[in-house]
Amino acid sequence: MSDTLAADPLAQVIGLLRPRAVFSKGISAAGRWAVQYVDFGRPAFAAMIEGRCRLTVEGEEPTVVEEGDFVLLPATPTFSMSSLDPAPLLRIDAQTTPPAHEVRYGRQDGPPDMRQFGGWFHFDEPDAGLLVSLLPRMIHIRGVSRLTQLVRMLGDEAGRDDVGRELILERLVEILLVEALRATPNNATRPGLLRGLADPRIAAALRGLHGDIVRPWTIPDLARAAGMSRSAFFERFTRTVGVRPMEYVATWRIAVAKDLLRRGGTALDEVARRVGYGSASTFSTAFSRHVGLPPGKFTKAAAAGG
Repeated sequence: MSDTLAADPLAQVIGLLRPRAVFSKGISAAGRWAVQYVDFGRPAFAAMIEGRCRLTVEGEEPTVVEEGDFVLLPATPTFSMSSLDPAPLLRIDAQTTPPAHEVRYGRQDGPPDMRQFGGWFHFDEPDAGLLVSLLPRMIHIRGVSRLTQLVRMLGDEAGRDDVGRELILERLVEILLVEALRATPNNATRPGLLRGLADPRIAAALRGLHGDIVRPWTIPDLARAAGMSRSAFFERFTRTVGVRPMEYVATWRIAVAKDLLRRGGTALDEVARRVGYGSASTFSTAFSRHVGLPPGKFTKAAAAGG
């Protein structure tokens, strides 16, 4: 891992999530229509190719998605899409076998009023929720053509049956996720990692932590990295990132430790050292408190697919 990547919190989070492609499709609609997708636990995305529709995500204000827009739902709560004119709601079960061809809603004949390309992917990290909680609930971006191009490339590759297909799909989804997150307007995110990285002082502390996880960080250390007083830093970090500074430190260390334990081949004392704990016993106590299992049992459960 290069020093640049090591100090890039966003790249590190996405690296641990390990996104991979699952499914993508074309969607079109005409006339009056409305569909609802129930929470299905996978990140979903859509790029609007033509027309517009109303998007209503559970817990968020309804918004109109227009041609050229891109939407990403990292955790995909229940959401609905519809024409701007009201229509009876059709419930969609996203767990069923995906259709082989473009999906059409509303009036079936004639040219569509709306066309989009969307789908969902999967995080290979079994405890993705821990990291996804650091990301915005809904990302809605306008005027970034690169995202639409990436979605089209993803769709083209998904439709091929060629060597290297899965690897290319994984890389495209990873790039798509990074592009979407870094294109998110600073003032359009809830407290979380993106909001923290948009604040120069908090970002300095985050980069310091992510660049040197072994260091025995304290709040005064992080405050100095941010060039702030301890009290001002604590209040600003908590308000911006959504968790207290040392809670974030512990969360990140445990996330990295889980990844090392799942991969196997690293002694417990070495795992402890790599994530900033002075001894295997101190690490085991902290790990058990956060995870509910000691490291040894966690490793066995991970190896068994649990």
